[in-house]
Amino acid sequence: MSRIAGSSTEVAIRDLRNRFVPLISTIAAICLVLLPFVAAAPLIPDLGFLTLITWRLLRPEIWSANMALGLGLLNDLVAGNPLGQSMLLWTSAFLVFDLIDSRLGFRDYWMDWLIAAGAIAFQTVGAWYIALLMGSDVLATVVVPQLIVGILAYPVVARLVLALDRWRLAR
Repeated sequence: MSRIAGSSTEVAIRDLRNRFVPLISTIAAICLVLLPFVAAAPLIPDLGFLTLITWRLLRPEIWSANMALGLGLLNDLVAGNPLGQSMLLWTSAFLVFDLIDSRLGFRDYWMDWLIAAGAIAFQTVGAWYIALLMGSDVLATVVVPQLIVGILAYPVVARLVLALDRWRLAR
């Protein structure tokens, strides 16, 4: 037995942790909408989307754009969105992230926050527009607080995801 790799059980646990921590944390964030919390105004951002884009911006190599399609379907089913709303918006955001990654040579924290702010704005306004197409009469000014809270919540979610990523990669 080599001390470099550890026992085969440790290696198997580390491999499972490397593979499934991002997925499980994103699914847990998506399932937070099932908690019995009633808000008078739409102030709570889509935490599943925030977690998803944070993982994508932190570790672009772990997920491709088709992963956003499956997680968007799960979000649509759990949150009660029109079927395809999150699938379309999340996959579009991932495709834009791929385009940005191919064009930029580097990114820092502020660029990640700016990219995330654009994605959050796209997702929030896109969800509002899809609601309008479905016959809702929600004013655009109602989603502005949710947009601001979502952009300001990104650093908090980024810290949580970074802590999970450090635990995931720890020996």
